[in-house]
Amino acid sequence: MQQLDERVVGMYKSIRQILQKYRSGKLPKAFKVIPNLQNWEQILYLTEPETWSAASMYQATRIFVSNLNAKMAQRFFNLVLFPRIRDDIAEFRRLNFHLYMAVKKSLFKPAAFFKGILLPLCESGNCTLREAVIVASILAKNSIPMLHSAAAILKIAEMDYNGANSIFLRTLLDKKYALPFRVIDAVVFHFLSFTKDKRLLPVLWHQCLLTFVQRYKEDISCEQCEALMDLLRAQVHEQITPEVRRELMNSKRRDLEIGESSEGAMALK
Repeated sequence: MQQLDERVVGMYKSIRQILQKYRSGKLPKAFKVIPNLQNWEQILYLTEPETWSAASMYQATRIFVSNLNAKMAQRFFNLVLFPRIRDDIAEFRRLNFHLYMAVKKSLFKPAAFFKGILLPLCESGNCTLREAVIVASILAKNSIPMLHSAAAILKIAEMDYNGANSIFLRTLLDKKYALPFRVIDAVVFHFLSFTKDKRLLPVLWHQCLLTFVQRYKEDISCEQCEALMDLLRAQVHEQITPEVRRELMNSKRRDLEIGESSEGAMALK
């Protein structure tokens, strides 16, 4: 922590009062230069972000997303935006429009968004379904580069299970990316880990499995397909499981296609 000039401290404390009541219009120039400062976190905390109005939070997110690199933006999301959106949903059971737009704006730095908001939400272990549905709705409506989403799917698939994880997985799988086989294998192993699970799994889990099979049934191997069939005998939902089984039975396999193409190449030689 650097010792700051008293005049600087006084100026940013007066800006704090503006940010608490801000609704629209221009922000002070002294606030806009914060991302360019070496000790930006220290200066930022003089303005007490937890007391900002929702409109201030949106404007601040715009400024920080535009001026910080991904690593620094991740810090801002994790320390300022992430706790604020959780508090807002917990208190009002919905997300303020300005905070919703702030989360949407944070997707302009996808790596920072996943590491600063989405993955901490999944890892917290206490993410509510309401929080998951709201954040997933923002994910669903916006374009995200495939590599960032693939990395997030991989991380979520390896986490301890809760219902919120199924919502995020299903939303990302529904974007129909051409995912690497490594990510598809990780999702298959995620589902197969429930083969001997004695819990009655929620509908969300079955819906996520159905979405995965519908989108990527031709990207799994014969061995994985057989293992998934065994899973369907252990984990049954009377309406969804027959649909999953039908999708698996009426699809090609990636290793069969590779085998056929190599046989064709040999025949040409």
